[in-house]
Amino acid sequence: MKNILLTLVIAFAAAGVTLSQTGGKSQKRQPASDGASAVIMTQVPLINEVRHELLTLPYYGVFDWIDFEVSADGTAVTLNGQVVNPGTKSNAGLLVGKISSVTQVNNRIKVLPLSPLDDQLRKKVFRAIYNFDSPLFRYSIQAVPPIHIIVDRGQVTLKGVVASKGDSNLANISANGVPGVFKVTNELQVESGVR
Repeated sequence: MKNILLTLVIAFAAAGVTLSQTGGKSQKRQPASDGASAVIMTQVPLINEVRHELLTLPYYGVFDWIDFEVSADGTAVTLNGQVVNPGTKSNAGLLVGKISSVTQVNNRIKVLPLSPLDDQLRKKVFRAIYNFDSPLFRYSIQAVPPIHIIVDRGQVTLKGVVASKGDSNLANISANGVPGVFKVTNELQVESGVR
């Protein structure tokens, strides 16, 4: 089998957790004859186990984002993302490392720098997006709201999954309207089948 690295991205979404799959940065889907489909099917239990472990992180919240990659042979997991609490990074690595088939965990999660300004912006952007009179308020009633707000040195990145392109645009406009925000990058995805 060719050296295939399947990238599996976890998006902590409105209805739980949504899993999307891509084939590396610029790699196109491999034909079934290369065994890619078989590899994907054999990885599903591992993917679900990694996803479960990440969902049990005690301090994971709306201001954090974690995704992961699983190697084709299922022995290595690479964790990516940004978190506010250093304990979230270390706990993610420990929990995933306890999975029986995983022999290597590459923990590339970035711990965001301590900044009173960023803390204030997180709260302001949260209020702007999830305010009780906002159409996006319905997302806020979940344990971990699906629109994640990553703030790093005054720059905001919105990540997660929303029901429609309109919701994505509304979140982007709300975040851009917060005083003190230098830049907003909207990486929100729309649930499959919805435009």
